[in-house]
Amino acid sequence: MFAFFVPQVGTFIRSMRKLIYKSWKRPDPIIFVLVAVSESLMTIGIAILVYIVLPRLDSVKALMLTNAVCFIPAVLAFVANLLHKLQRIDFRNDPHAIPMLMLDLLSVLAQASAFVVWPLIYDYDPFLWLVVAAVILISCGWWENFAPLNERFQKLVRFENSRYLIYLFLSLWKCLVFFTSMVAIEWIRVGEIEHIFNKFTESFQDHQINVTEVTPQISGESSIIEDAIDGGGGATIDVYGLTPVWVFLINIFATYICYIVGKWACKINVQGFSYSFPINLTVPVCLSVLIAMCGQYMADNCAFRHTIPLHMFFNSPPIYELRDFIFQQHVWIWLLWLLSQAWITRHTWLPKCEKLATTEKLFVRPMYEPFLIDQDLALNRRVDDGADWRDEIEDNDFIQDIDEIRSRPPNFAEPHPDDSITRIYACATMWHETKEEMMEFLKSIFRLDEDQCARRTVREQLGFNLPDYYELETHIFFDDAFVRVSQDDPDPLVNDFVRTLVSSIDEAASVVHEVNIRLRPPKKIITPYGGRLVWTLPGKTKMIAHLKDKKKIRAKKRWSQVMYMYYLLGHKLMERNDISSDRKDVIGENTFILALDGDIDFQPKALHILVELMKKNKNLGAACGRIHPLGSGPLVWYQMFEYAVGHWLQKATEHVIGCVLCSPGCFSLFRGKALMDDGVMRKYTTKSSEARHYVQYDQGEDRWLCTLLLQRGYRVEYAAASDAFTHCPEGFNEFYNQRRRWMPSTTANIIDLLMSARHTIKINDNISRGYIYYQFLLLFGTILGPGTIFLMLIGAFVAVFQWSQWTSFLWNAIPLGFFILTCVLFSGDNIQLFVAGILSGIYSLVMMAVLIGVVLQTTSDGWLAPSSLFFFSMVGGYIVTAFLHPKEIHCLKFGLVYYVTIPAMYMLLVIYSVFNMNNVSWGTREVTVVSKPENNPNSATPAAPKEEKKTKNWIIRWCGAKPEDTTGAIEFSLATLFKCVFCTHMDAEEDKQLSEINKSLKEIQERLYRIEKVNDIDVTDFQQTRRKTAATIIATGAAMNIAADAASDLHILRGRSSTSPSIQSLNIIENSWLEDDVLQRGEVEFLFNEEEEFWHGLLDKYLHPIDDTKDKARVAQDLKNLRDKMVLAFFMINALFVLVIFLLTLNRDVIHLQWPFGYSVNFTYMDDINLIWIEKEFLQLEPIGIVFLSVFASLIAIQLVGMLIHRFQTFTQVVANTVVNLSLWKTRAEKLTEDEMLERNPVEVAKQLQKLKGVDDEKENAQEVQPARRKTVVWLDQRSRKQRDTINDLDTAFQRRAGKIIDNKDYKGPIRRDTVMAIQRRKSRMIRPSGLIGFEQNRRNSRLIDLDPPPSRPSRGHQNLAFQEDSTI
Repeated sequence: MFAFFVPQVGTFIRSMRKLIYKSWKRPDPIIFVLVAVSESLMTIGIAILVYIVLPRLDSVKALMLTNAVCFIPAVLAFVANLLHKLQRIDFRNDPHAIPMLMLDLLSVLAQASAFVVWPLIYDYDPFLWLVVAAVILISCGWWENFAPLNERFQKLVRFENSRYLIYLFLSLWKCLVFFTSMVAIEWIRVGEIEHIFNKFTESFQDHQINVTEVTPQISGESSIIEDAIDGGGGATIDVYGLTPVWVFLINIFATYICYIVGKWACKINVQGFSYSFPINLTVPVCLSVLIAMCGQYMADNCAFRHTIPLHMFFNSPPIYELRDFIFQQHVWIWLLWLLSQAWITRHTWLPKCEKLATTEKLFVRPMYEPFLIDQDLALNRRVDDGADWRDEIEDNDFIQDIDEIRSRPPNFAEPHPDDSITRIYACATMWHETKEEMMEFLKSIFRLDEDQCARRTVREQLGFNLPDYYELETHIFFDDAFVRVSQDDPDPLVNDFVRTLVSSIDEAASVVHEVNIRLRPPKKIITPYGGRLVWTLPGKTKMIAHLKDKKKIRAKKRWSQVMYMYYLLGHKLMERNDISSDRKDVIGENTFILALDGDIDFQPKALHILVELMKKNKNLGAACGRIHPLGSGPLVWYQMFEYAVGHWLQKATEHVIGCVLCSPGCFSLFRGKALMDDGVMRKYTTKSSEARHYVQYDQGEDRWLCTLLLQRGYRVEYAAASDAFTHCPEGFNEFYNQRRRWMPSTTANIIDLLMSARHTIKINDNISRGYIYYQFLLLFGTILGPGTIFLMLIGAFVAVFQWSQWTSFLWNAIPLGFFILTCVLFSGDNIQLFVAGILSGIYSLVMMAVLIGVVLQTTSDGWLAPSSLFFFSMVGGYIVTAFLHPKEIHCLKFGLVYYVTIPAMYMLLVIYSVFNMNNVSWGTREVTVVSKPENNPNSATPAAPKEEKKTKNWIIRWCGAKPEDTTGAIEFSLATLFKCVFCTHMDAEEDKQLSEINKSLKEIQERLYRIEKVNDIDVTDFQQTRRKTAATIIATGAAMNIAADAASDLHILRGRSSTSPSIQSLNIIENSWLEDDVLQRGEVEFLFNEEEEFWHGLLDKYLHPIDDTKDKARVAQDLKNLRDKMVLAFFMINALFVLVIFLLTLNRDVIHLQWPFGYSVNFTYMDDINLIWIEKEFLQLEPIGIVFLSVFASLIAIQLVGMLIHRFQTFTQVVANTVVNLSLWKTRAEKLTEDEMLERNPVEVAKQLQKLKGVDDEKENAQEVQPARRKTVVWLDQRSRKQRDTINDLDTAFQRRAGKIIDNKDYKGPIRRDTVMAIQRRKSRMIRPSGLIGFEQNRRNSRLIDLDPPPSRPSRGHQNLAFQEDSTI
């Protein structure tokens, strides 16, 4: 009974958890009654089987009977298959239809034979006819999985949102029904039920039972009980009271482990070998073991006395049945039951669901049945759990699909098959990245391009329907991409960073493909926000660089994100009129934005893992991977350990108990449908107008975007197996400025989430009150971090240096107070950072001394002392965590750097962040770099005038004088050592002269630059370029003014008059960046009207440059006011916390807790009274220790548990994505045909064939050339022809290499010739009749949305120029 109750209690707990944390609906009354009746009947049937039928059978026959409980599923499966075949399939054309139905019918008959087999064999026992009732009632519990339901009733039965509400009540109801059935059966059998209650406690105590020996008749075949010989003897056996408990524990642990392992096998898609095969072998294997044990028991009754109590051994069959077991008739009937069960549950051999599917998608009922665990696992596994992605494209289905699509109108409203294709827009934001950082990003994009091309080839040329196929388009949004000579310069040029990007593309492609590559020059497009460059990569995917002019569009990362959200999701999807809203919904659900930084480095596998998470959970709004920092130096070492611990513990715990709060913008995948939510995208465009907006919105835009997703009900997850690498700050100042920006933003977003906790919990199924409490504890710990570290240092000083509490307090308060005073008096970052750096070095030395002190204190107080136990528990936790991340265990060695920098990072950094909250600059790479003028006349990048130095001596500024006050009424100095100035004032005459000189120099510099621009442009060449590109750009009035000024300057400086070129002959254009030396070879094209109107509308509404000159003073004052409030609150909270804990510590003799571990024992012998006095001296747990154990230790414990759960999930994900070729025979792979070998890993075969390395020459099988005189002219001509014919795209390389391998038998390529022949056979099967190939090509081209198709172009579905030549934009 209790074994039956355990899974029901598990169902109740699971249902309660789902109802608390997930959304649910009230069930339909019909469904509730139907499920309640079926579950009740199944419970009654199990009670009959357990308490009546099985005790009357021997153990062998009882085990056989468990294969005959599939009667109702067998009948329903036969009816469902019959109806399906009658409706969908013509029997005359399907040779398998009749045999399949016959096997279904035979399975029904085989299961029905169990109704009469045992009652006829044991005809003396009428109770065995209850087998019919037990089998039918039990099989009613699995009706839902096999019922032939129509489409309307299927939707009614799929009560996923209300299933757990139903089973919340049914779990308790089933316990009541089972208990009632047990009592009723006992009353029918015995006639009384009082002993069930009166002797319940006695049954779990040691007692004795009387055993009467009954010897069966050996000769003959009669098994009637009356024919048995009474041995006439009896015995009394002592029974151990806990024996039933051990049986109970064995049952619940064995069944639960079986259920968990079986579910895990289904999740990782090893269901055939690790799920179905063991389930079908369970009864045969158990039967073999049982027969062997019973035979040994018959030979020696004491064989198992030390393992199994004598009175609890299996009810063995007669010995003659054991000897002639294989010849018994019922054995052959059992084989029919076993085979029929295997046929009924044949769906378990071919799973159709995706990897890592949820439990609700794998099984119908929430838990398992403990008495029939193997049958329940087989019958409870869903039949229709998804589409079979392994099915290849069949010819008839393909032609039927084409005819269907041709018959559809252009704006067909139903979802198109291509709408569910995964579409990925890789969107990177760039600003001032170095060439090395750009190279890492570009190499990652080229690897993605290569991977996508291979999958496209496999899917469209070989006909494999890949589940992980995706389509790619890359966008780079370049902030502040232009430079000007002055603020009013209407003709900016691209800066050096853009030029570096353009020049690095060929180099990155050459590194990835291991061969020198020169891509086609990018197309140049003038846009309302600046400009655009478009490349076609070797894999035929597009890479588009959007050059942002900060004079035309808002700068910074958040506005770049707004830019690509509205462009890619709004303009290219939602503004389309040729598809319906339903299709847009499907496309948006399968469109993802891969947010990247300009220095990110990752492999395609990392992206596949994130996409897999998105496919698994449709409510997943964002997913991030494991970020690894790159760089060198102690600060990078600190960040490597900090990032590791943050991901190992914090992100993993957030993923398990709720949602990840921040999906970093350097490498994260966002679902397009989630971003298009009105409460996300529209609110994300909010312009910062209040002080807190600048802190929350602009300082940590990635975290705010995730906060908006959580508040709208979406989930954010973390995948530890998805690795990405990014550069991190290497300098102290840069690091502190970065964290000064992150820390207030993180705090502001957590407070925002806590303030909206009630609404978020209601709308988001993944956010619970427990998760909110956890985040509150983290926020509480962050705010009190400086005070806690300060108290820890006081305690460490007392323990290490043996100082008093007050002395330690003063020695720690002096440097901390000095740093706080520095932050108050000096508003500039440099002085604060200088002091912080010095104090960080001092504290690092102090922490090393503390480490030595902890070791010394451990030797005196023991390992179980509070401080020692806490310290080594923390260290041990980190070590265990690191060993559970074997690939990242190298980060553990940087833990020492992390330890010595704890005061600097958790005390000084927090104080610095709070005091500089009003500074909303990014702090990293804040200097705008402009190219210096070069001697090369072709250089088009001007030199920007240096900014006038506004400040001089900080001492003068600190004393209240103005920066320009350099002269005083009273002055005296000592040589050049110092100068004292009193009653300062400005030297008016001198400053006036310097100002005029500076102004004149600026005018001359600007005029010289205009002259150089005119001289650099050759009119004839420019007109030829115009004719070549068909570009007609008319000079604006501003450009004409520049040309006139330049002509005037030429006349003045060169002394020319009428010989100077006229303004009309100087066709100066406003967008001269198009003729930059690194961009000259590219073609110039234009936006379509619709897209240009879109950009103008977006700029006017959201992205126009912000003129904050009027509100700048008000915003600055508001930020200071906010900073002052936060500083006061922060200071008071920490001061009160330190004061209370310190005062309690001073009175620790009165206020403390006795530590129960590690106490010392003192022995005192008293001679006068001859007495030994024994005294225990307990260690004291001080107040600061109580705080640590109650708050921080509990947080660490929660994070360790969350980490362990997430580790198992990650292990499951890795195993699910790992292909292991297990072969029981070594010759099995050799017996596979080339077609079967190709089907195993077609993507890898395609990658080998499309490699650019070696496709243009014979390097793959070249032999050594003997020294000889060569024909130089002929060789040079051949070389030039080969360079002209160089292959730079992967599709052509695929065809070329495959052709070489087929045509030349001696050609040794990366793939065997037989494999290439198998590819050709598959491609030949893909060839269609005349007229279909062109249409298929159009289908292949209908993937990603075009940049903006012209109105005159006919609609062809979802456009993607990645599969076309670059003839149009």
